[in-house]
Amino acid sequence: MKSGIRWLIIGMIAIATVINYIDRNALAVMWPAIAADIGATKEDYALLVTIFMLFYALGQFVFGKLFDAIGVRLGFALSIGVWSISIALHAFANSILSFSLFRAMLGLSEAGAWPGTVKANAEWFPPKERAFAQGIFNAGASIGAIVSAPLIALMFIAFGWKGTFLVVGALGFIWVLPWLIIYRAGPDRHPWVSAAERALIMDKPVAKADDAPPAPAYVPTMGQMLGHRQTWGVILSRFFLDPIWWLFVSWLPIYLAETFHFDIKQIGIFAWVPFVGAMIGSLLGGWLSGCLIKSGRSAGMARKLTVTMGGLVMIPCLLAAPNMTDPTLAVLVIAGVLFGFQVAIGNIQTIPGDLFDGRSVGSLAGIGGMAAVAGTLITTWLVPAMTKVSYGPIFILVAALVPLSLLSLWFVTGRIAPVQPITSKALKDS
Repeated sequence: MKSGIRWLIIGMIAIATVINYIDRNALAVMWPAIAADIGATKEDYALLVTIFMLFYALGQFVFGKLFDAIGVRLGFALSIGVWSISIALHAFANSILSFSLFRAMLGLSEAGAWPGTVKANAEWFPPKERAFAQGIFNAGASIGAIVSAPLIALMFIAFGWKGTFLVVGALGFIWVLPWLIIYRAGPDRHPWVSAAERALIMDKPVAKADDAPPAPAYVPTMGQMLGHRQTWGVILSRFFLDPIWWLFVSWLPIYLAETFHFDIKQIGIFAWVPFVGAMIGSLLGGWLSGCLIKSGRSAGMARKLTVTMGGLVMIPCLLAAPNMTDPTLAVLVIAGVLFGFQVAIGNIQTIPGDLFDGRSVGSLAGIGGMAAVAGTLITTWLVPAMTKVSYGPIFILVAALVPLSLLSLWFVTGRIAPVQPITSKALKDS
């Protein structure tokens, strides 16, 4: 009998991601009121986004290595514990300096969720299920973005912005206890995992007594990992693609306020809509990739085709968005952008598990996350300069990034399959 513990694990991680997005979006939703209270500007907001992203990049690297060192169970408990403290401390901020300090703490700790999930995914799911499992995780991010705008708007009305930060800070601590109870060990030693599920996770039949021992797995050092073109394909594809997601996560409430003159209540009514598209795209992208694998496609080709489909949805939606003069049509078109993005990104995030052993997956996921932040930082500082009249120029710019990401995936990554150590023979064959 299949116990299905792997789905419970990814479900818990998805819930953590919901909390993650409620915490990080609280500042954006309440920014008009916070800015009025502390006398801040749009450039100050860009500075806070930049500080968050810089430490988020550092956190991707730090937690990628940390998850490989201490494991998924303790890694997630540490990450969510620190980020919950960090968001609660926002209630005591009274200047851009103090907000900067707490955004740095938040960025560093929230980054752990992404390499941690990629590592958990590689450990708990066979290749044919990984994209769908990653889609469940990414759907958690979308659900967090969906509920955060109206939820934070309601809490702001009830408690003000300081009280809202304290309330959302408590959510992470509620999550930690059941996580530690459920995640007792990895799939090879977890007492709740049946033999059938363990064999499925390992993607091989139950071992027999007379079976030959398996060949040692290739667990590259950081330097060795960076010597593979596949690593750079992942890095570049995320560098070009992730700024699209962060443009809307960080700036959508500000876009609605400036373009349609919305107050916080109106932002709460509209800002969740695009993330419904993202949630659907998360699940559809994972499902489609799994279907392609079941139909006979290799895992690598299934990933590439699905990512390309997502890109072909994003480009026309991004180009159409600047022409929307009605707020309802605007958020629906942006929903199309985020739908396509999540169809694509869930499969890109799965690729480290297709390339490397689970003991090094967190490290590659962390490097990819750092690259994503690097691309995002560039667009973050372009937003104030390019949106003085309208948001059209920045939408067109990020639309141009999509084909660059696709080219990186197809031509830099090359064949997506387990990577072998670089030897003189391998160099000659390549």
